[in-house]
Amino acid sequence: MKPLKILIIDDERLIRWSFEKKLTSKGHKVFTSGSGEEGLKLFETHYPDLVFVDNHLPGIQGLEVISTIKEMNEDANIIFMTAYESVDVAVAAMKKGAFEYIRKPFSFDEIFVIAENIAEKINIKNELLLLRRQQKEEITFDSIVHESTVMKQIVQVSKKIAKTDATTILLLGESGTGKDVFARAIHNDSNRKTKPFVTINCSSLPDTLLESELFGHEKGAFTDAKKLKKGLYEIAEGGTVFLDEIGEISLTTQVKLLTALENRMIRRIGGTKDIPVDVRVIAATNKNLKESIQQKLFREDLYYRLQVFQIEIPSLRERKEDIAPFLSFFIALFNEMFRKKIKQIDPEAKKLLENYDWPGNVRELRNVVERAVILQSGTTLQVGALPCEINNMTPQSHTQNNCLIDFPEEGISLENIEKQIIVRALEMANYNQTKASKLLDISRDTLRYKKKKHNL
Repeated sequence: MKPLKILIIDDERLIRWSFEKKLTSKGHKVFTSGSGEEGLKLFETHYPDLVFVDNHLPGIQGLEVISTIKEMNEDANIIFMTAYESVDVAVAAMKKGAFEYIRKPFSFDEIFVIAENIAEKINIKNELLLLRRQQKEEITFDSIVHESTVMKQIVQVSKKIAKTDATTILLLGESGTGKDVFARAIHNDSNRKTKPFVTINCSSLPDTLLESELFGHEKGAFTDAKKLKKGLYEIAEGGTVFLDEIGEISLTTQVKLLTALENRMIRRIGGTKDIPVDVRVIAATNKNLKESIQQKLFREDLYYRLQVFQIEIPSLRERKEDIAPFLSFFIALFNEMFRKKIKQIDPEAKKLLENYDWPGNVRELRNVVERAVILQSGTTLQVGALPCEINNMTPQSHTQNNCLIDFPEEGISLENIEKQIIVRALEMANYNQTKASKLLDISRDTLRYKKKKHNL
């Protein structure tokens, strides 16, 4: 269960102490207040995920506190607590926006169940938010964040290429520069946009599975081939196939891919007939393919077949002007996702972010902003919310930084510590999952699970 920020508003000191002790033991961050006025100030400062409000308080009463919190944040999750049996008061609390009510005395098993339900509710909401965003905001060239002159030129060239009948495009650039975003933008700006866009990471599958995924297989072609399967080429008919990490495929698969590109025909594994296909292939890699050719790791003829049109996306350190708009974009995104209200960046924090070398490029910047938004309280993103390799080190020396965990004054959960370590390992491995899993001494499957767990 994801740790929550929980606010307790109750005038009984023993109850506040019990809540803090019990919920902290579960990894939650707990804030407590003995009055409605103080509770409202804490809510405005920390924007907790869950609030427990007692009915009878000195000064502002519980029902009024609920109303005021709902005015601040209509999505606030509030649990109303009462020591009385009055159904009318409980109904009034629910009408004012309380998610649920509980009667005193209660057991903390009941409280733990409520916390788990709220955590699940928040998780589902975030997933739906991302899904709706993806459905609503189709990636186009207009949605690519950029201000630098070099990126404006690349976007203009890419728009022209998208409109052509070119069937192969090669995207080059370091890991994390946004090659996948460009691939989707090219597809969505082409005359193929109403047809499928399918993607496969060539480094994530062994040769036999990769060939099956690309070209499909006939029933009985091999032991587990219990029925006919169409490959991505057939599924994407009329549309686009995006081959990410093309530099990782074997020479054997390269030959079959070259044949498919030149003949515009594919043959399923175990099949005897050639199947004509009409797809645009966009390939991407962070490798220097010319060096791979010299090392006999990549076929020269395939390289020239792929790079009919070649687009090289520069690293973030080569386009510093794009950092500021990316910061604004990601802060707005994570404000919405985590119900935060960060409105500005401290000048010193902004300077550090703009001067940092960003070896992981836009992907690293996104992760840093997500982490900072989660940790930051208030409306200004401060230096203390940044990871130690940014706020303690010069850009030139960040690779020597051994600090993995940045402890904010208000503390940090074990979940966030694990997330920081995973992010750091990925950065050190230049986002190569195999290398990162070795650094962490875990399997690649475990790393994938943990990345999914932490939304990385």
